[in-house]
Amino acid sequence: MRNIFYITLLCLSASLFSCQNQSAGVQDSNNVNATISVDEFEKKLSEKDIQLIDVRTPEEFNQGHLKGALNYDINSNRFQSQISKLSKNKIVLVYCLSGGRSAAASELLVTQGFKEVYNMQGGIMKWNAANKPLDKVTDSKTSPGLSVEDFNKMLESGKMVLIDYNAKWCKPCLKMAPMLEMFIDKRKEKMILIKIDADENKDLLKQKGIESIPLLELYKDGKIIWKHEGEIDEATLISETKL
Repeated sequence: MRNIFYITLLCLSASLFSCQNQSAGVQDSNNVNATISVDEFEKKLSEKDIQLIDVRTPEEFNQGHLKGALNYDINSNRFQSQISKLSKNKIVLVYCLSGGRSAAASELLVTQGFKEVYNMQGGIMKWNAANKPLDKVTDSKTSPGLSVEDFNKMLESGKMVLIDYNAKWCKPCLKMAPMLEMFIDKRKEKMILIKIDADENKDLLKQKGIESIPLLELYKDGKIIWKHEGEIDEATLISETKL
């Protein structure tokens, strides 16, 4: 009787182990959602049957995009119907300006059953910083924005200058905007705030090596004395700048 019990227990253990392996196999077959570097992203572009999606606005797209990209603005009410036309079994490569919107798009694509989705880390800003090629819409009439010379002249105000690199679609930038205005208003006798739109000044950001926003820079006598990348609150701003 005891032998029969041990044999039965062994069979149950083997069965359980088999079920666990099957579950692991299902887990391993989960959809891919990865954020990869611009170099890895560029290599993926050479693979067969890729679907390359630029999720920025049409205005941003016209100023420069990856060759062969489809422009599906994630904030457009047509975005859902546009991605529904893509094949869920083919690789999808997604990018935006700095990686935020494309990360959100990647998450959405995977939840809707797309098998393999790759988001470009740092977006077009990192792509530009790496001097990789872009296509432009030939009839697009866009201003090159500020030059480095223009930028340097703005620093000659005689006061400390806080530079806020931002964009209209950047949620952390929008969240920080009122705080920055109040911060400067309390110090207007010795400091000014200059806001620089990343979309309208791509050449300047590329020349300065700026790869992500929000970004703050503090200048005194034309020289940078403090820098912060990412969202920041007033208490941290005061603490770090000693102002």
